[in-house]
Amino acid sequence: MTAAAFIRPTAPARPLDERGWVRLLIALSATLLTAVLVYGLVRWLAGMAPPTPWVRETALAIHLATVIPAMPLGAFVLLTRKGTIRHRWLGGLWLALMLITAGVSIFIRNLNHGSFSPIHLLTLVTLISIPRAWAAARRRDFAAHRRHMLIFYTGSMLIAGFFTFLPGRTMWQWAFA
Repeated sequence: MTAAAFIRPTAPARPLDERGWVRLLIALSATLLTAVLVYGLVRWLAGMAPPTPWVRETALAIHLATVIPAMPLGAFVLLTRKGTIRHRWLGGLWLALMLITAGVSIFIRNLNHGSFSPIHLLTLVTLISIPRAWAAARRRDFAAHRRHMLIFYTGSMLIAGFFTFLPGRTMWQWAFA
């Protein structure tokens, strides 16, 4: 048996989706959200945004520190070449950031007077989606992996990301108040 027989073949290098409008929508949404996130963060760090004392809470600080870099990183992983070592490493980093984000979100309860709120359903979705997507990739079911990751990124980053800019939420205050 040759050494090449022991090398695990890589996934075919394919784009995210054959439909260009899906890629364009993800790219535009992620770029817009990342730009506004960075703008709000810079405003807050410069003292130009109103004070948000709840950000000093450890869970919220960790949540923001992991979710803000996860936005552009996830888009990059989705939109670039698949099956490469870079894709696996950056995808793993993105999943780790999302696990931390979801884990600490359990302790963020300032929306519903100390109780869980409907947004905590995203925590549950994240904790279910990550193992399913990872398992699909491990069993080399790349169509299922692609589908899981597309739905997961769209829901957890893009849709939830736009909701963080509702009036009264932290990112809205940082960017627009």
